[in-house]
Amino acid sequence: MNRPLRVAIIGAGPAGIYAADALMKSDTATCGCGVSIDLFERMPAPFGLIRYGVAPDHPRIKGIVSALHKVLDKPQVRLLGNIDYGSDVTLDDLHAMYDAVIFSTGANADRPLNIPGIELDGSYGAADFVSWYDGHPDVPREWPLEAESVAVLGVGNVALDVARVLAKTGDELLRTEIPANVYDGLKANRATDVHVFGRRGPAQAKFTPLELKELNHSPTIEVIVDPEDIDYDEASEAARRNSKIVDQVANIIQDYALRDPGESRGRIHLHFFENPVEVLGEDGKVAGLRTERTELDGTGNVRGTGRFNEWPVQAVYRAVGYLSQNIAKLPFDEQAGTIPNEAGRVTGDDGAHFPATYVTGWIKRGPVGLIGSTKGDANETVACLIEDFDAGRLPQPENATQDAIIEFLDAKQHPYTTWDGWYKLDAYERGLGEDEGRERVKVVEREDMLRASHGS
Repeated sequence: MNRPLRVAIIGAGPAGIYAADALMKSDTATCGCGVSIDLFERMPAPFGLIRYGVAPDHPRIKGIVSALHKVLDKPQVRLLGNIDYGSDVTLDDLHAMYDAVIFSTGANADRPLNIPGIELDGSYGAADFVSWYDGHPDVPREWPLEAESVAVLGVGNVALDVARVLAKTGDELLRTEIPANVYDGLKANRATDVHVFGRRGPAQAKFTPLELKELNHSPTIEVIVDPEDIDYDEASEAARRNSKIVDQVANIIQDYALRDPGESRGRIHLHFFENPVEVLGEDGKVAGLRTERTELDGTGNVRGTGRFNEWPVQAVYRAVGYLSQNIAKLPFDEQAGTIPNEAGRVTGDDGAHFPATYVTGWIKRGPVGLIGSTKGDANETVACLIEDFDAGRLPQPENATQDAIIEFLDAKQHPYTTWDGWYKLDAYERGLGEDEGRERVKVVEREDMLRASHGS
């Protein structure tokens, strides 16, 4: 082939950017033809989960952006933002212009929790709340924060993020990049007690030690754990012996349980062995949560005890996992929330591979693991793509020139953003922040993002 291998990547979050990096490091990049990569992103700005899924008071995680920047700065990569796959461009369109297509669309919806009352007014998905406080342009600008006592269902890092943001003051979060509408909402937040519920014990919690410790870093938050919730069976003790992370999490939780409750404004109560079974309502609104007390069964799992507790809360946030959404023209496993694949090659119902079509990241394996875990996904997927290329299994596109997609978008008069446009938006947001003594202030409105990206 006397031209670069042309690859389209749908989704410019960490998974997609890691895939671009893996492509550039592949053998193809040094065998004479090289690679040419277009990263398509539905939002006007790149970085996906980093920009719209990480709590604003996590600059440590947002620092990953600097590493992703280096990939997008490479001349082999081009960013095309504000393009919605399925409406602005289809799979057939992409295959007509690229040798291969990789989907890295992630997961941005809440996994359902089927318990009575979950549909009541005041019952929310954590993903929606995260999108709101991260300034996502496609969610409402206001969020109801009238509840004084709140339940968060789940014992993962997202549950901790939600609990921490609800327990902090608006002024404490003002030093971050939150936009004005989020600050106004959080400043009016009435929550004083946030209850986090998990049906199993401390040894089975999915928190990471750093996230758990960060709860103690806020002067406005007191963490409360009932000493009765500190329980381990043989399997739990084995998990602690075999995993440094499990042991660290268990030790931190135990330290919280040994403390005398302070008098901070925001209290986060970590409850273990409490299985949510019903959201209680009154006049169509959340009025409480019913849980069943559980106990360890000797294997690290739990069983119900038949004893129930009722908690007077006025809002419930379910943080039981994210779920990817169906992608047009591709098979989808509704239960797993993934596109069926073999090592990244998309497979149909008959087990046959879709030609030149691949997946990586959460849409490939489900929303588990930390951001860095997607590097391994990307390497595996790209290895399959390169293997198919070397074996001659990639169909020849009709028009694989660099300008093909630009001509296509211009013909539709579709406004798109570029990597150069991100630098302009980045500078604009930093300028807004400088005026307020902050690093940046995030722009929320899509049209405002487009104007800043285009320098107007």
